[in-house]
Amino acid sequence: MDNVVTLVVLLLVVLFVVTVIIRTIRIVPQATAVIVERLGRYSRTLDAGLHFLVPFIDKVRANVDLREQVVSFPPQPVITSDNLVVSIDTVIYYQPTDPKSATYEIANYIQGIEQLTVTTLRNVIGSLDLEQTLTSRDQINGQLRGVLDEATGRWGIRVNRVELKAIDPPASVQDSMEKQMRAERDRRAAILNAEGLKQSQILTAEGEKQSSILRAEGSAQAAILRSQGEAKAITQVFDAIHRGDPDPKLLAYQYLQTLPQIAKGDANKVWIVPSELNDALKGFGSMFSAHGATPPGPDAPRPPRAPREEPRTHFEEVVLEDPDEALKRARAEAEGATRDAEGATRLGKDA
Repeated sequence: MDNVVTLVVLLLVVLFVVTVIIRTIRIVPQATAVIVERLGRYSRTLDAGLHFLVPFIDKVRANVDLREQVVSFPPQPVITSDNLVVSIDTVIYYQPTDPKSATYEIANYIQGIEQLTVTTLRNVIGSLDLEQTLTSRDQINGQLRGVLDEATGRWGIRVNRVELKAIDPPASVQDSMEKQMRAERDRRAAILNAEGLKQSQILTAEGEKQSSILRAEGSAQAAILRSQGEAKAITQVFDAIHRGDPDPKLLAYQYLQTLPQIAKGDANKVWIVPSELNDALKGFGSMFSAHGATPPGPDAPRPPRAPREEPRTHFEEVVLEDPDEALKRARAEAEGATRDAEGATRLGKDA
């Protein structure tokens, strides 16, 4: 019996010693602060490392995580200045800087930050309309961070960032905004299509204009060249006739030889004799009667004639424009017209 009591007492002593050792030795992890109270009052703050406490006198009040924390708050209904209710989600990035203040200055700093965020957000959004609320996120974030950082400073909390995760206007407003954006996109598309069609028509008209100019230039040059060729041909024939010095007999003979050719052809039903035929026959007969002989052959010698003065013909030389120069000039005019069209298009867009 005595052995059992002794064993129980020994076990109790060992358990007491182990408990005392556990309460005496305290290992604090990195980026963690431990608040220690002695007899109910704040004693000290333990940093990372090994620490020794007085058993049953020192007591650990709280463990404070010193790392930056992220907390997301549920959507909050906020009324804008134009009386529209929007739902806003916020995300807060904060970090405890004073473990003692975070423990003793406020009971629950997470809940305090949430409520302070909601009230500050309503004050900020209440002075903005819906369009400013949707387009001024950076401004709202800056105002929220400034107010929260000032209020949470005495709690030992530093607010690093405040982000608006989502801003959801009412469903009817969203539908109206989508219709407005769709109408704006359709208007821009119609304007772009009209501008493209206008530019295409201008370029097509300028191309047709320059093409017509080049065709007209080519036709004019071709006509001038044909006229010059015909003029040179006439000149050569005229000079050849005068150099051959034909007499009336030869001309009458040639006239008679040409008459059968007039009657050729299946479509010739009626043959009209020219009035000049009698004059030609008279000249031809008088030629035979004057010589009193048969008509001379082609090899018969002709009587000498007095030399005639060579006819002088003068045809004005037409100076043609170089085709390459005409093409360059037409292209320059086309480029100038294109630049004018582009300038008009830009002016229409600016207007």
